[in-house]
Amino acid sequence: MFKKVLISDDLDSVNHGVQAVTTSLDIAEVEQVQYCDDAYLKIKKGINDEAPFELLITDLSFKSDHRAQTYTSGEALIKVLSKEHPELKIIVYSIEDRPLKVRYFFDNYNIRGFVCKSRRGMNELKEAIKSVYAGRHYLSPQIQSSLNHQADLEIEEYDIELLRKLAAGKSQEEISHEFKQHAIAPSSLSSIEKRLNKLRIQFRANNAIQLVAVAKDLGII
Repeated sequence: MFKKVLISDDLDSVNHGVQAVTTSLDIAEVEQVQYCDDAYLKIKKGINDEAPFELLITDLSFKSDHRAQTYTSGEALIKVLSKEHPELKIIVYSIEDRPLKVRYFFDNYNIRGFVCKSRRGMNELKEAIKSVYAGRHYLSPQIQSSLNHQADLEIEEYDIELLRKLAAGKSQEEISHEFKQHAIAPSSLSSIEKRLNKLRIQFRANNAIQLVAVAKDLGII
């Protein structure tokens, strides 16, 4: 079983509940934080001290307060850690239950487990920890079937950024200009038009407004 685990959630009650789960699994060292920045610093310190954390259990949403943060959400934390420390195993424990959003985390951030906060959440989290330790992935049953039905949808980081710009009211010309400024490729107007047409077909949307609405409903943006 894991020997060193970090729990990151801004609610004390959740942290204590998750710690109870780790205690029942005889995990020797468990630490808790309530800020994503603290989680990042602890993980860095563990690596520098040659005593790295093996598993991070984190929520996605963190309420802002008086304290300024570099990483204001669990997603931001996971994104940087997946790049800097891909060996770190990560389980998300969140109220998020939108299938495509969950799939996005598995496909882009290489998380090992996703557990929905629910009445059976702690039991599922226990199973998730055991599964991830055994080298398997874990997904809460309530969203597993939905993910299977949507397995044919192909969404990339580029598509998500494109949809976010569209949702913000940007025209295709404005999106093209901003993509060129930030070296996001492809950035030509024709490429953006083709990509949006593909997305409209994929999501069966008749126009840009409907495309954005569907993307929001599916949890992509």
